[in-house]
Amino acid sequence: MKRLALTLAFTLTACHAGPVRVGSKNFTEGVLLGEVATQVCGAAGEHVEHRRQLGGTAVLWRALRAGSIDAYAEYTGTITAEIVRGADPADLPALRRALSAQGIAMTAPLGFENTFALGVPEGLAAARGLATITDLRAHPDLTLALSHEFIGRADGWPGLRSAYGLAPRDVRGMDHDLAYRALASGAAHVTDLYSTDAEIASNHLRALRDDRHYFPDYRAVILYRADLAARSPACARALDALAGRIDAPTMIAMNAAVRVSRRTESDVAAEFLSTRLRAGATAAEPSRIARIAARTWEHLAMVLSSLLAAIACAVPLGVFAARRPRVGSLVLGAAGVLQTIPSLALLVLLIPLLGIGVGPAVAALFLYSLLPVVQNTVTGLRGIAPSLRESAEALGLPPRAKLLRVELPLAMPSILAGVRTAAVISVGTATLGALVGAGGYGQPIMTGIRLDSTATILEGAVPAAVLALVTQAVFGWLERRLVPRGLRDG
Repeated sequence: MKRLALTLAFTLTACHAGPVRVGSKNFTEGVLLGEVATQVCGAAGEHVEHRRQLGGTAVLWRALRAGSIDAYAEYTGTITAEIVRGADPADLPALRRALSAQGIAMTAPLGFENTFALGVPEGLAAARGLATITDLRAHPDLTLALSHEFIGRADGWPGLRSAYGLAPRDVRGMDHDLAYRALASGAAHVTDLYSTDAEIASNHLRALRDDRHYFPDYRAVILYRADLAARSPACARALDALAGRIDAPTMIAMNAAVRVSRRTESDVAAEFLSTRLRAGATAAEPSRIARIAARTWEHLAMVLSSLLAAIACAVPLGVFAARRPRVGSLVLGAAGVLQTIPSLALLVLLIPLLGIGVGPAVAALFLYSLLPVVQNTVTGLRGIAPSLRESAEALGLPPRAKLLRVELPLAMPSILAGVRTAAVISVGTATLGALVGAGGYGQPIMTGIRLDSTATILEGAVPAAVLALVTQAVFGWLERRLVPRGLRDG
């Protein structure tokens, strides 16, 4: 019995073997803290992967609970508003107990607080006499550009608007980084800030004082799975050792190094760890060619796997729908409904089922590829001339042989057109896979938007456009090989 127990324990440990996966939110400080956690665990001798820019709290928390990631940086105020609702963010022991009940551990505060604020350009603040959030009540004409997460979260805009009695006439949801550009151009006047944002100083913004003390404490911590202490004790100890080591000026300087000085998060995190913690962290940045090659492989893997699965499923469905029109209309209707679901919503809905990474991205692309292939298969089969069907029947071909040797070859131009459409759509839609940690060309595009770097955006956008053109050319070649000359268009 003892030997059996040891064997089971070894087996379970082996099942959990693998790299430690650190996630990060989709903003610069989140990526920086994720990189610090990744490198400090790597310096402790662990193999660590950093899954960058996975989204907001809801996505990261689900991924942590599901085991898709092992750790990520969070804030106490966010924990009490979004995860452990109603708790006191200042009562750290209570927070730890509540999180422990869900299998999650929490480090002590890292040493700085990053609270929410509302910010306006200094010139506008001086002209309108804006010093506090209450002052906004007298200026409902100002346009607010607020991040999507801030608009939806419990401790964000809905509660703030109610607490201060704000009634602006124009409130727009906007990416946090793009909102700064809107303020600079005058397209918007107020946005939500993080108090450690480098842009507050560089863009000459005034953070309005929270005179009603609406926002709670937002002390930075790292959440990690409780079983990490058993699977990777060195990493758990390294994360706990970060407590109290990052003060607010240091965090602001690190943010500025990325946002203003255009250094990479990996380089900035490595410098912090080597100078402040004397940790032997390294920042190995691959070349641009190596990055594009890696993203190309990730992108192709998503597109090809989803497309092949869609063909294997959609062509038989199209045959079935063509032969049974009443049921076929239901099949086409269901595929059409899937096509109308917003890509981002579908990805988020798939996370609880498939975790983060390639799984939900491939599943979403598969679902989006069904309609064009099913629809074109039905169109191709129904468009076969009755005389050709009668000729096949006159030859005495059984139904299966008639389908494979006559009907599908005749419908091949239409089927290939549907597959081509699905492939091109998948090449573009796969860029959204970066939102759930699947990589691909969407990763540099997201990073470029966050850092306001056109070169980084083009690093993903240009290869994606080239891949779409190559896809068109490949299907043109396939059509020449698979479709008889007499059946080709033109």
